[in-house]
Amino acid sequence: MIGKRPVLHVRRRGRHDPTMTITSTDAPAPGAQVWLVTGCSAGFGQALARAALAAGHTVIATARRPEAIDVADEGGALHTMALEVTDPRAVAAAVDATVERFGRVDVLVNNAGHGSVGAVEELTMTELRDLFEVMFFGAVELTRAVLPHMREQGSGAVVQMSSMGGQLAMPGFGAYCGAKFALEGLSEALADEVGPLGIRVLIVEPGAFRTEFGGARMHRSRVMDAYRETTAPSRDAVDRMDGTQPGDPARAAQAVLAALAADSPPLRLALGADAVAAIRAKHARLRHDLESWEGVSLGTDLEDSAVPAGGA
Repeated sequence: MIGKRPVLHVRRRGRHDPTMTITSTDAPAPGAQVWLVTGCSAGFGQALARAALAAGHTVIATARRPEAIDVADEGGALHTMALEVTDPRAVAAAVDATVERFGRVDVLVNNAGHGSVGAVEELTMTELRDLFEVMFFGAVELTRAVLPHMREQGSGAVVQMSSMGGQLAMPGFGAYCGAKFALEGLSEALADEVGPLGIRVLIVEPGAFRTEFGGARMHRSRVMDAYRETTAPSRDAVDRMDGTQPGDPARAAQAVLAALAADSPPLRLALGADAVAAIRAKHARLRHDLESWEGVSLGTDLEDSAVPAGGA
């Protein structure tokens, strides 16, 4: 992608047309949205691309290897593109190509990423930075690239595919959850920044779904004897979960579309009974600590100080 004009391929009747390049603006069908989705070779990206197509939208499905995208399309509304989200020039080119071809971007779905398991000390800094490049900085790069177009339109939605791990962390998932926490914090601020401009932000927090999270795409750090006991349950769960998760990606995709279509959509959308239970328990622990230590917390203010609106 570096230094080259990106190529959009049209998928008709399950086949690529490699001669299809960007030559003119194609307006989407009346009422249809233009979706730009990352990480479409499997999992949530694949499910969201299928759901958006079924709803009549135009979908630009991206992946590092677009030939791996398995999404059938009979109406010619699916377009595939190679995209490495860690390459800023490729990101800018992909957004420019989409706007040049279709005139707009209505929905950006930042889904590209992979899991990681390993204690904080077991991870190398290179592994940690590589994970953040994909899970956090890549999503931020794409978000920043679409915002000028959405501001000009006066509308749009940014869907950040986070995790219940964006609200809570378990031993062995510090790197993965750290990236998701960062994405959620940035997105919470972003929602208030762009809401008055007509742009929505939706943070999606799935639990365990039958994606390839625990499969070959999962990064596994080295193992240190000191952490065998504390991280063993997480490592075992990762090794056993692939193909046994209770969540259905197709149903998750429908839930995302329903939230985007709602008059009052949530900022955060938990998906799956496990996510709802785990996030609720985390909130209860936070409330317990806040209330238990409230006296100590309030005792740190200067006597003549006033509490600023919104906190520190």
